[in-house]
Amino acid sequence: MKQESSKAAAHRKGWKIAAIGAAAIVVVGGGVGIATASPWNDASPSPSPSSSSSAEASGSPGSAAPSPSASSARAEPYTVGLTPTDGAFGVNPVTVAAVTVKGATLDAVELAPRAGGTPIAGTVSADGASWTATERLAFDTEYEFSYTVLDSGGNERRETSRFTTVEPANEADAAMFPLDGSTVGTGQPFEFTFSEPVTNRDAVEKAITVTSTSGQPGAFYWLSDTKVRYRPETFWAPNSTITVDLNLFGVDFGNGMIGNFDKTMTVKTHNTRLAVVDNATKTMNVYLDGKLDRTFPVTLGTDEWPSTEGYMVVMERYETTRFTAESIGLKPGDPAYYPPTVVNHASRLSNGGAFVHEALPAAQVALGNINVSHGCIGMSPEGAEYFYNTFGPGDVVQILNTDYGPMYVWDGFGDWNVPWNEWVNQP
Repeated sequence: MKQESSKAAAHRKGWKIAAIGAAAIVVVGGGVGIATASPWNDASPSPSPSSSSSAEASGSPGSAAPSPSASSARAEPYTVGLTPTDGAFGVNPVTVAAVTVKGATLDAVELAPRAGGTPIAGTVSADGASWTATERLAFDTEYEFSYTVLDSGGNERRETSRFTTVEPANEADAAMFPLDGSTVGTGQPFEFTFSEPVTNRDAVEKAITVTSTSGQPGAFYWLSDTKVRYRPETFWAPNSTITVDLNLFGVDFGNGMIGNFDKTMTVKTHNTRLAVVDNATKTMNVYLDGKLDRTFPVTLGTDEWPSTEGYMVVMERYETTRFTAESIGLKPGDPAYYPPTVVNHASRLSNGGAFVHEALPAAQVALGNINVSHGCIGMSPEGAEYFYNTFGPGDVVQILNTDYGPMYVWDGFGDWNVPWNEWVNQP
Protein backbone atom coordinates (compact mmCIF):
# COMPACT_ATOMS: atom_id res chain seq x y z
CA MET A 1 0.00 0.00 0.00
CA LYS A 2 1.24 3.48 -0.78
CA GLN A 3 2.47 5.42 2.25
CA GLU A 4 -0.16 7.93 3.32
CA SER A 5 0.82 11.44 4.35
CA SER A 6 -0.29 12.75 7.72
CA LYS A 7 -2.38 15.34 5.89
CA ALA A 8 -4.15 12.67 3.85
CA ALA A 9 -4.65 10.55 6.94
CA ALA A 10 -6.25 13.47 8.72
CA HIS A 11 -8.63 14.02 5.82
CA ARG A 12 -9.44 10.33 5.61
CA LYS A 13 -10.19 9.85 9.30
CA GLY A 14 -13.69 8.53 9.46
CA TRP A 15 -14.14 8.80 5.66
CA LYS A 16 -16.10 6.04 3.97
CA ILE A 17 -16.03 5.26 0.29
CA ALA A 18 -19.83 4.86 0.38
CA ALA A 19 -20.12 8.64 0.71
CA ILE A 20 -18.66 9.10 -2.77
CA GLY A 21 -21.17 10.37 -5.31
CA ALA A 22 -23.35 11.95 -2.65
CA ALA A 23 -25.57 14.88 -3.52
CA ALA A 24 -26.80 17.89 -1.60
CA ILE A 25 -29.99 19.92 -1.59
CA VAL A 26 -29.91 23.68 -1.28
CA VAL A 27 -33.38 25.11 -0.62
CA VAL A 28 -33.59 28.75 -1.66
CA GLY A 29 -36.30 31.11 -0.41
CA GLY A 30 -38.31 33.23 -2.81
CA GLY A 31 -36.59 36.53 -3.47
CA VAL A 32 -35.13 37.02 0.01
CA GLY A 33 -31.64 35.53 -0.41
CA ILE A 34 -32.06 32.76 2.17
CA ALA A 35 -30.46 29.30 1.65
CA THR A 36 -29.68 26.17 3.58
CA ALA A 37 -27.72 22.99 2.77
CA SER A 38 -29.12 19.68 4.00
CA PRO A 39 -28.31 15.96 3.55
CA TRP A 40 -29.82 14.19 0.57
CA ASN A 41 -30.03 10.67 -0.89
CA ASP A 42 -26.46 9.62 -1.84
CA ALA A 43 -27.55 7.05 -4.41
CA SER A 44 -29.29 9.29 -6.95
CA PRO A 45 -27.79 11.98 -9.18
CA SER A 46 -31.29 13.48 -9.58
CA PRO A 47 -32.21 14.88 -6.16
CA SER A 48 -35.75 15.04 -4.86
CA PRO A 49 -35.93 17.37 -1.85
CA SER A 50 -37.35 16.13 1.38
CA SER A 51 -38.43 19.66 2.26
CA SER A 52 -39.13 22.80 0.28
CA SER A 53 -39.13 25.20 3.21
CA SER A 54 -36.52 27.94 3.42
CA ALA A 55 -34.23 28.57 6.40
CA GLU A 56 -31.51 30.89 7.63
CA ALA A 57 -28.18 30.67 5.69
CA SER A 58 -26.19 27.73 6.97
CA GLY A 59 -22.73 28.97 6.06
CA SER A 60 -21.76 25.51 4.74
CA PRO A 61 -18.17 25.33 3.32
CA GLY A 62 -17.80 26.36 -0.32
CA SER A 63 -21.41 27.54 -0.70
CA ALA A 64 -22.60 31.14 -0.44
CA ALA A 65 -26.16 32.27 0.03
CA PRO A 66 -27.54 33.91 -3.13
CA SER A 67 -27.54 37.67 -3.20
CA PRO A 68 -30.29 38.96 -5.48
CA SER A 69 -30.42 42.63 -6.30
CA ALA A 70 -32.86 44.93 -4.54
CA SER A 71 -35.01 44.98 -7.65
CA SER A 72 -35.35 41.18 -7.79
CA ALA A 73 -38.85 39.99 -8.50
CA ARG A 74 -40.66 37.90 -5.92
CA ALA A 75 -40.11 34.18 -6.69
CA GLU A 76 -41.09 30.82 -5.29
CA PRO A 77 -38.52 28.72 -3.37
CA TYR A 78 -36.50 26.25 -5.43
CA THR A 79 -34.06 23.45 -4.68
CA VAL A 80 -30.59 22.67 -6.01
CA GLY A 81 -29.09 19.17 -5.92
CA LEU A 82 -25.34 18.64 -6.17
CA THR A 83 -23.38 15.50 -7.00
CA PRO A 84 -20.88 15.29 -5.35
CA THR A 85 -21.90 17.22 -2.25
CA ASP A 86 -20.31 20.53 -1.43
CA GLY A 87 -17.13 19.92 0.54
CA ALA A 88 -17.00 16.19 -0.25
CA PHE A 89 -13.56 14.63 0.09
CA GLY A 90 -12.17 11.44 -1.43
CA VAL A 91 -14.73 11.45 -4.24
CA ASN A 92 -14.41 8.51 -6.61
CA PRO A 93 -13.46 9.96 -10.04
CA VAL A 94 -15.95 7.63 -11.70
CA THR A 95 -18.75 9.60 -10.02
CA VAL A 96 -20.87 11.42 -12.61
CA ALA A 97 -20.91 15.06 -11.53
CA ALA A 98 -24.31 16.75 -11.80
CA VAL A 99 -26.37 19.78 -10.82
CA THR A 100 -30.18 19.61 -10.75
CA VAL A 101 -32.78 22.20 -9.86
CA LYS A 102 -36.50 22.09 -9.10
CA GLY A 103 -38.64 25.21 -9.28
CA ALA A 104 -36.03 27.02 -11.39
CA THR A 105 -33.75 26.54 -14.41
CA LEU A 106 -30.00 26.41 -14.92
CA ASP A 107 -28.62 29.27 -16.95
CA ALA A 108 -24.93 28.32 -16.91
CA VAL A 109 -22.76 25.62 -15.30
CA GLU A 110 -19.00 25.16 -15.17
CA LEU A 111 -17.05 22.44 -13.39
CA ALA A 112 -13.30 22.93 -13.44
CA PRO A 113 -10.17 22.19 -11.38
CA ARG A 114 -9.88 24.90 -8.79
CA ALA A 115 -6.15 25.24 -9.48
CA GLY A 116 -6.86 25.89 -13.14
CA GLY A 117 -7.26 23.70 -16.17
CA THR A 118 -9.77 22.58 -18.76
CA PRO A 119 -13.35 22.47 -17.49
CA ILE A 120 -15.18 19.14 -17.43
CA ALA A 121 -17.52 18.80 -20.41
CA GLY A 122 -21.22 18.43 -19.69
CA THR A 123 -24.68 18.90 -21.10
CA VAL A 124 -27.75 20.76 -19.91
CA SER A 125 -31.10 18.99 -20.24
CA ALA A 126 -33.68 20.35 -22.67
CA ASP A 127 -35.82 21.68 -19.84
CA GLY A 128 -32.86 23.37 -18.16
CA ALA A 129 -33.43 21.41 -14.97
CA SER A 130 -30.12 19.55 -14.88
CA TRP A 131 -26.50 19.58 -16.00
CA THR A 132 -24.60 16.27 -16.24
CA ALA A 133 -20.89 15.76 -16.83
CA THR A 134 -20.01 13.82 -19.97
CA GLU A 135 -16.40 13.07 -19.10
CA ARG A 136 -14.55 11.63 -16.15
CA LEU A 137 -13.06 13.45 -13.25
CA ALA A 138 -9.36 13.13 -12.47
CA PHE A 139 -7.73 11.74 -9.35
CA ASP A 140 -6.28 14.02 -6.65
CA THR A 141 -8.03 17.18 -7.87
CA GLU A 142 -10.07 19.85 -6.13
CA TYR A 143 -12.98 20.87 -8.35
CA GLU A 144 -15.25 23.88 -8.20
CA PHE A 145 -18.82 24.01 -9.48
CA SER A 146 -19.94 27.46 -10.65
CA TYR A 147 -23.55 27.68 -11.74
CA THR A 148 -26.23 30.28 -12.34
CA VAL A 149 -29.88 29.61 -11.54
CA LEU A 150 -32.85 31.55 -12.91
CA ASP A 151 -35.64 31.42 -10.35
CA SER A 152 -39.36 31.63 -11.15
CA GLY A 153 -39.17 35.42 -10.95
CA GLY A 154 -36.42 35.56 -13.57
CA ASN A 155 -33.73 36.45 -11.02
CA GLU A 156 -30.17 35.20 -11.50
CA ARG A 157 -28.52 33.51 -8.54
CA ARG A 158 -24.86 32.54 -8.81
CA GLU A 159 -23.57 29.70 -6.64
CA THR A 160 -20.35 27.75 -6.14
CA SER A 161 -19.45 24.48 -4.47
CA ARG A 162 -16.25 22.46 -4.14
CA PHE A 163 -15.20 18.85 -3.75
CA THR A 164 -11.97 16.85 -3.92
CA THR A 165 -11.35 13.49 -5.60
CA VAL A 166 -9.38 10.48 -4.34
CA GLU A 167 -5.80 11.25 -3.34
CA PRO A 168 -2.77 9.19 -4.50
CA ALA A 169 -2.69 7.32 -1.20
CA ASN A 170 -5.98 5.71 -2.18
CA GLU A 171 -5.23 4.92 -5.83
CA ALA A 172 -4.87 1.27 -6.79
CA ASP A 173 -2.96 -0.08 -9.79
CA ALA A 174 -2.63 -3.49 -11.45
CA ALA A 175 -0.26 -5.35 -13.79
CA MET A 176 -0.81 -8.35 -16.04
CA PHE A 177 1.43 -11.20 -17.13
CA PRO A 178 1.95 -12.07 -19.94
CA LEU A 179 2.66 -8.62 -21.30
CA ASP A 180 0.46 -6.86 -23.80
CA GLY A 181 1.32 -7.85 -27.36
CA SER A 182 3.31 -10.95 -26.43
CA THR A 183 3.02 -14.44 -27.93
CA VAL A 184 3.07 -17.36 -25.48
CA GLY A 185 2.52 -21.08 -25.23
CA THR A 186 -0.90 -22.62 -24.85
CA GLY A 187 -0.34 -23.35 -21.16
CA GLN A 188 0.11 -19.75 -20.02
CA PRO A 189 -2.33 -18.67 -17.29
CA PHE A 190 -3.03 -14.95 -17.03
CA GLU A 191 -1.81 -13.42 -13.79
CA PHE A 192 -3.02 -10.10 -12.39
CA THR A 193 -1.07 -8.44 -9.59
CA PHE A 194 -2.63 -5.55 -7.66
CA SER A 195 -0.81 -2.75 -5.89
CA GLU A 196 -3.27 -2.86 -3.00
CA PRO A 197 -5.06 -5.73 -1.22
CA VAL A 198 -8.38 -6.64 -2.83
CA THR A 199 -11.28 -7.36 -0.50
CA ASN A 200 -14.02 -6.69 -3.06
CA ARG A 201 -13.03 -9.65 -5.24
CA ASP A 202 -16.36 -9.86 -7.06
CA ALA A 203 -16.14 -6.22 -8.14
CA VAL A 204 -12.60 -6.65 -9.45
CA GLU A 205 -13.42 -9.88 -11.30
CA LYS A 206 -16.41 -8.21 -12.98
CA ALA A 207 -14.12 -5.39 -14.11
CA ILE A 208 -11.80 -7.82 -15.95
CA THR A 209 -13.17 -9.38 -19.13
CA VAL A 210 -11.18 -12.08 -20.94
CA THR A 211 -12.26 -13.24 -24.40
CA SER A 212 -10.53 -15.44 -26.96
CA THR A 213 -10.94 -16.19 -30.63
CA SER A 214 -11.29 -19.83 -29.61
CA GLY A 215 -14.36 -18.93 -27.53
CA GLN A 216 -12.98 -20.66 -24.43
CA PRO A 217 -14.59 -19.57 -21.16
CA GLY A 218 -12.39 -19.33 -18.11
CA ALA A 219 -12.40 -18.52 -14.41
CA PHE A 220 -10.37 -16.72 -11.74
CA TYR A 221 -8.43 -18.32 -8.91
CA TRP A 222 -7.02 -16.14 -6.11
CA LEU A 223 -3.54 -16.92 -4.85
CA SER A 224 -3.58 -14.03 -2.36
CA ASP A 225 -5.39 -10.74 -1.81
CA THR A 226 -3.02 -9.08 -4.31
CA LYS A 227 -2.75 -11.81 -6.96
CA VAL A 228 -5.29 -13.67 -9.09
CA ARG A 229 -4.92 -16.08 -12.02
CA TYR A 230 -7.25 -16.74 -14.96
CA ARG A 231 -7.34 -19.81 -17.20
CA PRO A 232 -9.78 -21.91 -19.23
CA GLU A 233 -10.66 -25.49 -18.32
CA THR A 234 -8.11 -26.89 -20.79
CA PHE A 235 -5.05 -25.36 -22.41
CA TRP A 236 -5.61 -22.37 -24.67
CA ALA A 237 -6.25 -23.25 -28.29
CA PRO A 238 -3.13 -22.86 -30.47
CA ASN A 239 -2.78 -19.82 -32.71
CA SER A 240 -5.54 -17.90 -30.96
CA THR A 241 -5.85 -14.32 -29.75
CA ILE A 242 -6.85 -13.54 -26.17
CA THR A 243 -8.18 -10.06 -25.39
CA VAL A 244 -8.20 -8.70 -21.85
CA ASP A 245 -10.27 -5.64 -20.98
CA LEU A 246 -9.21 -4.17 -17.65
CA ASN A 247 -11.97 -1.72 -16.72
CA LEU A 248 -10.62 -0.87 -13.29
CA PHE A 249 -11.07 2.90 -13.27
CA GLY A 250 -13.22 3.79 -10.29
CA VAL A 251 -13.55 0.19 -9.08
CA ASP A 252 -13.51 -0.05 -5.30
CA PHE A 253 -10.89 -2.67 -4.36
CA GLY A 254 -11.97 -2.42 -0.73
CA ASN A 255 -10.63 -0.43 2.20
CA GLY A 256 -11.16 2.78 0.23
CA MET A 257 -8.70 1.81 -2.51
CA ILE A 258 -9.87 2.84 -5.99
CA GLY A 259 -8.69 1.48 -9.35
CA ASN A 260 -7.04 4.16 -11.47
CA PHE A 261 -7.02 2.96 -15.10
CA ASP A 262 -8.70 1.15 -17.96
CA LYS A 263 -6.73 -0.73 -20.60
CA THR A 264 -7.29 -3.31 -23.31
CA MET A 265 -4.49 -5.82 -23.95
CA THR A 266 -4.05 -8.70 -26.37
CA VAL A 267 -1.90 -11.83 -26.19
CA LYS A 268 -1.51 -14.53 -28.83
CA THR A 269 -0.71 -18.22 -28.52
CA HIS A 270 1.54 -20.07 -30.93
CA ASN A 271 1.42 -23.75 -31.88
CA THR A 272 1.12 -26.53 -29.30
CA ARG A 273 4.42 -27.59 -27.68
CA LEU A 274 4.46 -30.30 -25.02
CA ALA A 275 7.41 -32.09 -23.42
CA VAL A 276 6.50 -35.30 -21.56
CA VAL A 277 9.17 -36.41 -19.09
CA ASP A 278 8.76 -39.96 -17.79
CA ASN A 279 10.73 -40.96 -14.73
CA ALA A 280 10.05 -44.63 -15.46
CA THR A 281 12.05 -44.45 -18.71
CA LYS A 282 14.23 -41.40 -17.91
CA THR A 283 13.25 -39.84 -21.23
CA MET A 284 11.71 -36.65 -22.59
CA ASN A 285 9.38 -36.95 -25.57
CA VAL A 286 8.73 -33.65 -27.36
CA TYR A 287 5.41 -33.25 -29.17
CA LEU A 288 4.81 -30.36 -31.56
CA ASP A 289 1.18 -29.93 -32.59
CA GLY A 290 0.51 -33.37 -31.15
CA LYS A 291 3.20 -35.18 -33.16
CA LEU A 292 6.36 -36.68 -31.66
CA ASP A 293 9.32 -34.59 -32.79
CA ARG A 294 12.31 -35.62 -30.63
CA THR A 295 13.22 -37.96 -27.75
CA PHE A 296 16.07 -37.28 -25.30
CA PRO A 297 17.48 -39.12 -22.26
CA VAL A 298 17.21 -37.18 -19.01
CA THR A 299 18.03 -37.31 -15.32
CA LEU A 300 15.58 -36.07 -12.70
CA GLY A 301 15.61 -35.37 -8.97
CA THR A 302 16.91 -37.89 -6.47
CA ASP A 303 14.80 -39.49 -3.75
CA GLU A 304 15.99 -36.76 -1.36
CA TRP A 305 15.24 -34.03 -3.92
CA PRO A 306 12.46 -35.48 -6.09
CA SER A 307 10.99 -33.84 -9.17
CA THR A 308 7.31 -33.00 -8.77
CA GLU A 309 4.72 -34.67 -10.98
CA GLY A 310 2.11 -33.03 -13.12
CA TYR A 311 2.05 -30.04 -15.40
CA MET A 312 4.54 -27.21 -15.34
CA VAL A 313 4.83 -24.16 -17.58
CA VAL A 314 8.08 -22.60 -18.79
CA MET A 315 8.47 -19.28 -16.96
CA GLU A 316 11.69 -17.81 -18.35
CA ARG A 317 14.93 -18.85 -20.06
CA TYR A 318 18.64 -18.18 -19.62
CA GLU A 319 21.33 -19.02 -22.14
CA THR A 320 23.66 -19.26 -19.12
CA THR A 321 22.91 -18.71 -15.45
CA ARG A 322 24.44 -19.38 -12.05
CA PHE A 323 22.98 -21.93 -9.65
CA THR A 324 23.69 -21.73 -5.92
CA ALA A 325 22.84 -24.28 -3.26
CA GLU A 326 21.85 -21.44 -0.94
CA SER A 327 18.91 -20.61 -3.26
CA ILE A 328 17.29 -23.94 -2.34
CA GLY A 329 18.09 -23.67 1.36
CA LEU A 330 21.40 -25.58 1.56
CA LYS A 331 24.44 -24.45 3.51
CA PRO A 332 28.12 -25.42 3.27
CA GLY A 333 28.55 -28.73 5.06
CA ASP A 334 25.11 -30.06 4.11
CA PRO A 335 25.42 -33.46 2.34
CA ALA A 336 23.67 -32.15 -0.79
CA TYR A 337 25.53 -28.83 -0.88
CA TYR A 338 27.26 -27.83 -4.11
CA PRO A 339 29.44 -24.82 -4.94
CA PRO A 340 28.11 -22.02 -7.19
CA THR A 341 27.80 -23.49 -10.66
CA VAL A 342 27.27 -21.98 -14.12
CA VAL A 343 24.81 -23.94 -16.26
CA ASN A 344 23.87 -23.63 -19.92
CA HIS A 345 20.49 -23.39 -21.62
CA ALA A 346 18.37 -23.22 -18.47
CA SER A 347 14.58 -22.91 -18.66
CA ARG A 348 12.81 -22.19 -15.37
CA LEU A 349 9.82 -24.33 -14.39
CA SER A 350 9.20 -23.25 -10.79
CA ASN A 351 9.87 -20.51 -8.27
CA GLY A 352 11.45 -23.18 -6.09
CA GLY A 353 14.32 -23.73 -8.50
CA ALA A 354 13.24 -26.47 -10.92
CA PHE A 355 14.78 -26.00 -14.38
CA VAL A 356 15.32 -27.87 -17.60
CA HIS A 357 19.04 -27.40 -18.26
CA GLU A 358 22.22 -28.90 -19.59
CA ALA A 359 23.50 -31.43 -17.06
CA LEU A 360 26.99 -30.88 -15.71
CA PRO A 361 29.72 -32.95 -17.40
CA ALA A 362 29.96 -35.30 -14.39
CA ALA A 363 26.21 -36.00 -14.65
CA GLN A 364 26.14 -36.78 -18.37
CA VAL A 365 26.67 -40.51 -17.74
CA ALA A 366 23.48 -40.54 -15.61
CA LEU A 367 21.22 -39.46 -18.50
CA GLY A 368 18.62 -42.10 -19.21
CA ASN A 369 19.88 -44.23 -16.29
CA ILE A 370 19.63 -42.73 -12.82
CA ASN A 371 18.50 -39.53 -11.10
CA VAL A 372 21.20 -37.25 -9.74
CA SER A 373 19.69 -33.73 -9.73
CA HIS A 374 18.16 -31.54 -7.01
CA GLY A 375 14.76 -31.68 -8.73
CA CYS A 376 15.76 -30.34 -12.14
CA ILE A 377 15.55 -32.07 -15.49
CA GLY A 378 19.13 -32.56 -16.73
CA MET A 379 19.76 -33.04 -20.45
CA SER A 380 22.61 -33.49 -22.89
CA PRO A 381 24.11 -30.34 -24.43
CA GLU A 382 22.18 -31.05 -27.63
CA GLY A 383 18.92 -31.75 -25.80
CA ALA A 384 19.13 -28.69 -23.54
CA GLU A 385 19.90 -26.41 -26.49
CA TYR A 386 17.01 -27.88 -28.48
CA PHE A 387 14.62 -27.37 -25.56
CA TYR A 388 15.90 -23.81 -25.01
CA ASN A 389 15.38 -22.92 -28.68
CA THR A 390 11.98 -24.64 -28.98
CA PHE A 391 10.20 -23.98 -25.68
CA GLY A 392 9.44 -20.55 -24.24
CA PRO A 393 7.12 -18.92 -21.70
CA GLY A 394 3.76 -20.65 -21.62
CA ASP A 395 4.89 -23.94 -23.15
CA VAL A 396 4.05 -27.05 -21.18
CA VAL A 397 6.16 -29.75 -19.51
CA GLN A 398 4.46 -32.81 -18.03
CA ILE A 399 6.35 -35.01 -15.55
CA LEU A 400 5.20 -38.57 -14.91
CA ASN A 401 5.92 -41.35 -12.38
CA THR A 402 8.03 -39.60 -9.76
CA ASP A 403 5.45 -40.34 -7.03
CA TYR A 404 5.98 -36.83 -5.69
CA GLY A 405 3.74 -33.90 -6.32
CA PRO A 406 1.97 -32.34 -8.02
CA MET A 407 3.58 -28.92 -8.15
CA TYR A 408 1.65 -26.33 -6.15
CA VAL A 409 -0.32 -23.69 -8.03
CA TRP A 410 1.78 -20.89 -6.52
CA ASP A 411 5.16 -22.53 -7.23
CA GLY A 412 5.47 -21.14 -10.74
CA PHE A 413 2.43 -21.90 -12.88
CA GLY A 414 1.12 -25.08 -11.35
CA ASP A 415 -2.41 -23.97 -12.25
CA TRP A 416 -3.15 -26.95 -14.48
CA ASN A 417 -2.69 -29.33 -11.56
CA VAL A 418 -5.77 -27.87 -9.86
CA PRO A 419 -8.91 -29.79 -10.94
CA TRP A 420 -11.36 -27.55 -12.80
CA ASN A 421 -14.16 -28.16 -10.30
CA GLU A 422 -11.87 -27.01 -7.51
CA TRP A 423 -10.66 -24.06 -9.58
CA VAL A 424 -14.13 -22.64 -10.24
CA ASN A 425 -15.40 -23.35 -6.71
CA GLN A 426 -12.56 -21.77 -4.76
CA PRO A 427 -13.87 -20.81 -1.30
